[in-house]
Amino acid sequence: MDAVIDVLLDIFTQPAVIVALIALIGLAVQGKSFSDVLKGTIRTLVGFLVLAAGAGVVVGSLDPFGAMFQHAFNVQGVVPNNEAIVAQVLLDYGSAAALIFFFGMIVNIVLAATTRFKYIYLSGHVAFYIAAMFAVILGVAGFEPWAVVLWGSIAQGIYMVVSPALVQPFMRRVTGSDDVALGHTGGAGVALSGLVALITRGKGRSKSTEEISFPSGLGFLRDTTVIVALSMAVIYIIVGLFAGAAYIEGELSNGQNFIVFLALQAATFSAGVFIILAGVRVVLAEIVPAFKGISEKLVKNAKPALDVPIVFPFAPNAVLIGFLASFVGGIVGMLGMAALGTAIIIPGVVAHFMTGAASGVIGNAVGGRRGAVLGAFANGVAITFLPLFLLPVLGDIGFSNSTFSDSDYGVFGLILGGVSGAGGQIAVIVALAVALVALYGTTFALRGRDRRKVAEAEADASPAPAATSR
Repeated sequence: MDAVIDVLLDIFTQPAVIVALIALIGLAVQGKSFSDVLKGTIRTLVGFLVLAAGAGVVVGSLDPFGAMFQHAFNVQGVVPNNEAIVAQVLLDYGSAAALIFFFGMIVNIVLAATTRFKYIYLSGHVAFYIAAMFAVILGVAGFEPWAVVLWGSIAQGIYMVVSPALVQPFMRRVTGSDDVALGHTGGAGVALSGLVALITRGKGRSKSTEEISFPSGLGFLRDTTVIVALSMAVIYIIVGLFAGAAYIEGELSNGQNFIVFLALQAATFSAGVFIILAGVRVVLAEIVPAFKGISEKLVKNAKPALDVPIVFPFAPNAVLIGFLASFVGGIVGMLGMAALGTAIIIPGVVAHFMTGAASGVIGNAVGGRRGAVLGAFANGVAITFLPLFLLPVLGDIGFSNSTFSDSDYGVFGLILGGVSGAGGQIAVIVALAVALVALYGTTFALRGRDRRKVAEAEADASPAPAATSR
């Protein structure tokens, strides 16, 4: 049994495989030819692998930046890192997390098919991470192993339709359609960025980050690849000067001159962003047409909820602005914790890039440049304080030197953990039942509203009865 679970985990925790399988099913149910099905499936798989490779390049270039930052400013504290905390969770809750992940996907599909929340969550890796968090919280609450899997799967399925729904009103502004949703554990923070941008945008049209004008002599800055590389080079070198050449050359660059090393890391970061953008374009070109088969034949009006890089091509300048604004928010939050004397959450560079960049794109779509900056800053503050609040509900694992990094872990983890702490196991079961009732209640209410609108439209369209003469 464990061997089967391991194989299934190897398959379904790979987003590229999940998205490729969805493309295959979608094209097949549309009755496409074998050639078209094979081509669409492979292009989707390769496109997502290109996207993942770009993300890997970005993360690799950010690792030395995080190390320099901690060394330069002598920061000690809890490091939010999903991979690190999940590795600890799996030691005690590995089987439960895997089963919650699998059955949670089934609950996700059932809810998408039977409610108005038509989101199929395709980011398998982060879905597995949040399944691990649910396993910990329910285990700490004292549930038996079978009950951890049962109630965890229901919580997982609810999460997988609710999180994309929070972001979708803002996603429509980014993409100009309702075809694609955002499926990532940073969803709550990204939605917060959209809300902040909406509140602060002011009157009139706000200029987009993509409308930044440069003098003719600086025309090269209109190229996203160039401006990202130059901006990151400045940031890397400034932090590197604080960290010191001796530390960088001794610990990070294997003796390479520290300025050369940092310039190459900045260029590598820009290369990673370039690769991500290329991969996203391929995935979108293939998955949206393929998903129509799922939407028309299997789960009517279903929408794929994809990982955060899916929004990057819509506002590449906002990607960089959002990352930097979110990271500044993390630093401000860290300083606030130091002043309050609490445990210190060190800004996780990768989390701030992924969710901050998406927050910048969302904020820009809603409120222009101001929205991109303030929205991403709000996300940065959120993903700094939420992990701090989450620590107590994780039991002994909460006392380790790492924690979950994205906003959804904090929001949904605090809700589930808070309910458990307040009322125990019965309260958790009641809360999940209430959540399901809310989903279906909202569905019935919206369907009734739609029927009334159709009836009113038909009444308005029908000709008035002719007057009779006597």
